[in-house]
Amino acid sequence: HVFTQRPQTQPEEEEEVEVEEAEELGHVDTYADYRPSKSKIGISHPDRVVETNTLSSQHEVILQKNQRAGFLIGDGAGVGKGRTVAGIILENYLKGRKKALWFSVSNDLKYDAERDLQDIGASNIQVHALNKIKYGDTATSEGVLFATYSALIGESQAGGQLRTRLKQILDWCEPGFDGVIIFDECHKAKNATSTKMGKAVLDLQNKLPSARVIYASATGASEPKNMIYMSRLGIWGEGTPFRTFDDFLHTIEKRGVGAMEIVAMDMKVSGMYIARQLSFSGVSFRIEEISLDDDFKLVYNKAAKLWAEALAEFIQAADELCMSSRKSLWGQFWSSHQRFFKYLCIAAKVRCLVELAKKELEAGKCVVIGLQSTGEARTREVLDENDGHLDRFVSAAEGVFQSLVLKHFPSEKQRREKGAGNKRKRESCRALVSLSIHSIDLRFHPSLARLEEKKQGLLNKIAELGKELPLNTLDELIDKFGGPEHVSEMTGRKGRVVRRPDGSVRYESRAEQAHTIDQINVKEKDRFMNGEKLVAIISEAASSGISLQADRRVKNQRRRVHMTLELPWSADRAIQQFGRTHRSNQVTAPEYIFLISELAGERRFASIVAKRLESLGALTHGDRRATESRDLSKYNFENKYGTKALDKITKAILGQIESKVPPPQDYPGGDAMFFRGKQVLCMLCSQSRLGINTEKDCNITKFLNRILGLEVHKQNSLFQYFTDNFDYLIEKDKKEGKYDMGILDLAPGNDQIYEETQEKFLTAGNPQDGQVILYKVTVQGQERNMIIYKPNIGKQAQTESLENLQQKYRKVCSNDSWENQFTFSFRKCSHANWNGRCKKVEEGQECLMGTRLRQYHMLCGALLRVWKHVSDVVADVTSSSILQIVRLKTKDSSKQVGESTC
Repeated sequence: HVFTQRPQTQPEEEEEVEVEEAEELGHVDTYADYRPSKSKIGISHPDRVVETNTLSSQHEVILQKNQRAGFLIGDGAGVGKGRTVAGIILENYLKGRKKALWFSVSNDLKYDAERDLQDIGASNIQVHALNKIKYGDTATSEGVLFATYSALIGESQAGGQLRTRLKQILDWCEPGFDGVIIFDECHKAKNATSTKMGKAVLDLQNKLPSARVIYASATGASEPKNMIYMSRLGIWGEGTPFRTFDDFLHTIEKRGVGAMEIVAMDMKVSGMYIARQLSFSGVSFRIEEISLDDDFKLVYNKAAKLWAEALAEFIQAADELCMSSRKSLWGQFWSSHQRFFKYLCIAAKVRCLVELAKKELEAGKCVVIGLQSTGEARTREVLDENDGHLDRFVSAAEGVFQSLVLKHFPSEKQRREKGAGNKRKRESCRALVSLSIHSIDLRFHPSLARLEEKKQGLLNKIAELGKELPLNTLDELIDKFGGPEHVSEMTGRKGRVVRRPDGSVRYESRAEQAHTIDQINVKEKDRFMNGEKLVAIISEAASSGISLQADRRVKNQRRRVHMTLELPWSADRAIQQFGRTHRSNQVTAPEYIFLISELAGERRFASIVAKRLESLGALTHGDRRATESRDLSKYNFENKYGTKALDKITKAILGQIESKVPPPQDYPGGDAMFFRGKQVLCMLCSQSRLGINTEKDCNITKFLNRILGLEVHKQNSLFQYFTDNFDYLIEKDKKEGKYDMGILDLAPGNDQIYEETQEKFLTAGNPQDGQVILYKVTVQGQERNMIIYKPNIGKQAQTESLENLQQKYRKVCSNDSWENQFTFSFRKCSHANWNGRCKKVEEGQECLMGTRLRQYHMLCGALLRVWKHVSDVVADVTSSSILQIVRLKTKDSSKQVGESTC
């Protein structure tokens, strides 16, 4: 049956609000297959490559400050940036520009640069390593000068004369240099204003204004603030809407991820950016949530209680010595707290990982394990304590806790050292050691003696706990897979603890004769690729430049199963690590497994990566879906909803508000016990303050870090309460139409879109004189299978009970009502249908309320240049300055991406 609305209950025109369901705006394909639009020579790329827009001859453009415009190659890991860069160098070499600069992150990547040049038939171009050339020597007349970013800040005092690598490079280039400068893995030069290295990168570009600059990185810039070194893109500066980089940064960060999508799209439209990526076809992702056994929970809970005790002891000792406001003290405490529980989180997954890995090996695959921490620092401490001998595996977690108490427990020595001034030199530090508590007669200082007793008591308890704590994860993994002869270790550590054939344990160096650690990692990679070893463990040290894919050219062509035991701290590192096993010319695509334990606090690490991957996908490929964050997005709490949810649960626990979301039902002792949590907030937020300012003392990062230090059942319950509030706030915003969905598709189903008008506007400014196009499109809705469906505007977002329907509507003959309203609503609004007239139409305005034809205005083109002006105009006309990024495909199959006020 169909119901017709009762005329007496219709709302006032001003109050009518059409509820639309943002979720129903679906997602069309983000990518299109990529082929060069101009060049037809050569053979196709060995793998399917996808890309989203265009490029142009950027190096022919001169910016207003008389610098040649640069180009950003943001190709994903494994596409072949190295060969692309080699091709650019070769083209310029053939045009007479015989010198080129190539900067990268490691000197060993020089061999990869030589390989890339040889692969494209340019073996005649010599590559000279700057680190092998003496300061002041500019003997090489042509070729590629290969250097690391750290080399840019190199200095020498040889012969009493200050020489710098930067001046040496500038002398080699000579005035008027117009050759190529390659900033490979350019994300390593980020934070240009805060580091000498970053400033040197900017300085080099300023002193060689005619150089042809290429930025190359799989990550481009994971956050807008890291784009500061890309000064040659011409996005900010003279002749642009942003006078300085800070203006650009403020505008982009204010708008969030949507703004980053506009930046990426605008750069592509302007021809300064390309972001091809290997298709993820064939790649599988899955998250393995690992349950904890009772023994591990017992150890974890003991550790949590001991840390709570240590916090109380630190607070009391700091108060007695008037050190409670020391930021350095609490910085050390919480840093150690975080690392300790991170080691425990990782250790919880080792048994499950080994079981999964062995099953994959039996299935004829090979395994790559990714982690960040090696725990070498603790191993070397124990080694030094035992005069270079080790007969047991070491617990990294125990070492972190012990080191904190030994070095940073509040003491008279620390207080006096601090009094000497923050900028004291190391020598004065040593002189002050004589003021140590041990040089004071403790009999006359009972309070100091009591502090020393407390310190010793904590150390004893840590030693007792250490007997139950898990061992170093990396050493344990290698041991469980059969030892170093079965595992290719590609990390930055110099040695490891291994089990010998007779069962004894000893420390051995990883070094091989006349090889550096980097060279050892390359040899281990070769052993893995040749099939001598079927398990590889990589850390951040091996995350740049090493290829581990099932390459057609190597012996080991088994499918790679990439297990992430420890999610990297940033998406920069995540993209580099994930890209080791998904690269060009592979026989099979890899399988990714993310291991996350059931510990609520461990989602902290997944949250960071999910957040960074989301923004990275947006900036790298012009669509936040591009990085395929998939299941990990549910762990992204570092946004405004996470902050609001934390604020609400904090105030609810303090009794300041009554929460609309109930606490977990299964908490021991019920709601009253759950809300008895001021002592919990002391750990999660500020130290011992009772008057907690939630905005200042509690932020989502701090909360997700410190929740690790609660007992398992407490952290899981608190985290559940937090996520319930988080989900409630998102759902509330969705219902109110305030939720940011990213790029939305206008009428993604069977709806027909017709282009009505098109207006073009020219925009002045360098490097490109772009244009902005305003489209007016009309959408005709099609029938959908809905619970409540109106013939004029289709499906309703909110379902209604039978009682409400009977109050608002009366039953009529379905065919007559349907035909009448369907015909009437083709171009006439609901007001005319209900009242026989519409005030807006009578006043000469347009009214589309309830019509079947929906009209949208959509701006496309070089939007970044006019974005602020358009936002200001929209804000003057409407109640909001928010412009939604949308995508559509018209009936004649033309595709558009742009901004709309819908």
